[in-house]
Amino acid sequence: MTGRLFIFGLGFSGLEIAKLARSRGWQVGGTCTQPEKAGELRTAGIDALVFDGTSAVPSDALATATHILCTIAPGATGDPALRQCADRLGGARWLGYLSTTGVYGDHGGAWVDESTPPAPSQPRSIERLAAERAWQALGQKTGTAVDVFRLPGIYGPGRSPIDQVMAGTAKRIDKPGQVFSRIHVADLAQAVVMAMTRGEPGAIYNIADDLPASSAEVMAFACELLGVPPPSLQSWEQVSPTMTAMARSFYAENRRVRNDRMKRELGVGLLYPTYREGLKAIAGRR
Repeated sequence: MTGRLFIFGLGFSGLEIAKLARSRGWQVGGTCTQPEKAGELRTAGIDALVFDGTSAVPSDALATATHILCTIAPGATGDPALRQCADRLGGARWLGYLSTTGVYGDHGGAWVDESTPPAPSQPRSIERLAAERAWQALGQKTGTAVDVFRLPGIYGPGRSPIDQVMAGTAKRIDKPGQVFSRIHVADLAQAVVMAMTRGEPGAIYNIADDLPASSAEVMAFACELLGVPPPSLQSWEQVSPTMTAMARSFYAENRRVRNDRMKRELGVGLLYPTYREGLKAIAGRR
């Protein structure tokens, strides 16, 4: 089964999803913020248009979509993509929303799964949970299936510890017991496309790899792949006062994310089961 997919936000994740969907026979359109990028995407076969969060998306772009996916972050006033869709879904039979595992809040390094009650503490995670529920409410109102994808840190070519090492911006922060889950952008893309074709409509999926790990461990492995010495460890107490509020917020919570439902219900076989396989592939592309 294929159809026409419209993606709000053809950024790092959205564009990877768009490319994979096109390769599997989907017609794909979506939004970006720059006219130059929109032109490049149209040349590549993706029907892109410019959307700044306030301007109206043409009605026919939504009316012809069988599947609509939102990758755009909400703000204090809500989700700009949701406002576009509220009364203009047309023939859409599926809605997808990229959220965050931050909605689970802090669990002291314990495992969470989709049955774990949300308890967000960071403002952006609170906004994400509100957006999740707003999309689900729209689905209930219109009789449209809504899938929510909760994501940890996303990495891939051009956005990874390999790139940080090569740019000279790599750091290793030592905060004992702190781990992060992550997902390669290619595995995120395959999970979303599989959900559109074979999942149980109306589900919540954690999209994560198999091995939560500390950022210091991952950075050390990236340095090993590149044959350079790793940066010296800096203690959390030493470095946290110099970090931005956003950076500190990532270290304020600690959890491990289970991906069993993604594998069981979507049939996802991870291309990069851990950060090791993912970083090796990125290093090999240099």
